[in-house]
Amino acid sequence: MQFKIAPSVLSADFGNLERDIQMINESEADWFHVDIMDGVFVPNISFGFPVMNTLKKHAKKPLDVHLMIVDPDRYITRFAEVGAAVLSVHLEACTHLHRSLQSIRGAGMKAGVAVNPHSNVSLIEDVAGDLDLVCLMSVNPGFGGQSFIENTYRKIEQLKNMQARLGVNFEIEIDGGVTLGNYKKLVDTGATVLVAGNTVFSAPEPKVMISQLKQ
Repeated sequence: MQFKIAPSVLSADFGNLERDIQMINESEADWFHVDIMDGVFVPNISFGFPVMNTLKKHAKKPLDVHLMIVDPDRYITRFAEVGAAVLSVHLEACTHLHRSLQSIRGAGMKAGVAVNPHSNVSLIEDVAGDLDLVCLMSVNPGFGGQSFIENTYRKIEQLKNMQARLGVNFEIEIDGGVTLGNYKKLVDTGATVLVAGNTVFSAPEPKVMISQLKQ
């Protein structure tokens, strides 16, 4: 089965960001995964548009941007301008999710929705036809290096059943705790995009680790 690897820039060395971007460019990775945190929706702050501009300048692969922020509608057009190819907003942060997804597609990006570990994936059924990607949080959002939540496998199965029942198709992305120990099971269960942060950037040879995850 074909699947994508999206190294998480949040785990990169920000003192050598251009070097790490180039490493991903030269690797077998498919996307850059970019976590935007506001310190309100999640208890952490990551980075904003200055880093996005650096990514846009140097990245040669699509930018998969994950907004962990309140009121994401304010910034949809802005993220299109700074190079996002895929933009995911949180189910839990959008009062009018259908409108948000339409705005993302209207700005020329692929539309994604991220789902926290406690949220039932059935809540996205009514917008399933408007989705290009569902990002399942397999850790509690906000920090890297957390342990994988095993219930994620059941959620993947629920999404696969939803796709079959409704006749829709979207990427199933897993964000958090992806390792060499679980990536095969995730793909076998139905995941099509694996976000890998610490697993890649804490490895002695990050490019080799990406290759191993692609096997």
